[in-house]
Amino acid sequence: MIEASTFLRRALLADALFSGVAALGFTFGAGAFASLFNLPEALLRETGLFLIAYSALVGWLAARASVSKALVLLVVIGNAAWTAGSIALLLSGAVSPNLAGELMVVAQAIATGVFAELQYMGLRRSASAVAA
Repeated sequence: MIEASTFLRRALLADALFSGVAALGFTFGAGAFASLFNLPEALLRETGLFLIAYSALVGWLAARASVSKALVLLVVIGNAAWTAGSIALLLSGAVSPNLAGELMVVAQAIATGVFAELQYMGLRRSASAVAA
């Protein structure tokens, strides 16, 4: 366990809020977003459902004074993988989004990559271990 720096807690909170808004939008508005972005409705709804659990976990981490370094590192790696996976999805040809869909996928990939970087920086600022 480490004592979470204010920077780390804020980076986690921002990620939880961003992911929570996306979770609600994609879960309950999947049909509308599917039409708007020309992306599969099931993909958007399942992404939204995953993000509900993810945002709850990251929000929980953000609210804690001490956190598991391994768990935060898992969030950082997950965000980096999400960024790479989003770009890979576009390049794979598995989906055929319109321009708005491509822009949305790229924008959220960039935002997720920024969260990964900010959380990693926050993790490095949280180096002091908490006595168990």
